[in-house]
Amino acid sequence: MNHQSFVLEAINLANENVKTGSGGPFGAILVKDGKVVGRGVNRVTGQLDPTAHAEVEAIRDACQNLKDFQLKDCILYTSCEPCPMCFGAIYWARIREVYFASSKHDAKAAGFDDAFIYKELLTDGSVKKIPFHHVQLETVENPFTLWKNAIMKIEY
Repeated sequence: MNHQSFVLEAINLANENVKTGSGGPFGAILVKDGKVVGRGVNRVTGQLDPTAHAEVEAIRDACQNLKDFQLKDCILYTSCEPCPMCFGAIYWARIREVYFASSKHDAKAAGFDDAFIYKELLTDGSVKKIPFHHVQLETVENPFTLWKNAIMKIEY
């Protein structure tokens, strides 16, 4: 498999996205058995959706095309090292490997800095820049108990 050609395809998606003004300078593809099964570009501003990163869009596309929520046999090729959100999505999708062109340092130099998120992930909830608060409720049916006892569920 020619990893460079697939990375180049992701870069071409990113470049086209910038040229058309559709979104940020990011593109990604997912490949299974040497064939592209998912494509995505950054559509954050176009769709007014902060989760519409190229990698997430490619994952969504591949899942729909393959009719599966796990992409165990797929390789992700992306124009840039994935951000923390995309990193999580890659693991949730069970993607086998990731190849990227530009680094997170290149992204930072272009104005896309995720370093504060990496730092926030290691910070206690009560002192994060956006505080996280745990609320204990004893009178509500617990969704995890329902899940554990559910007969009709798909494990993931």
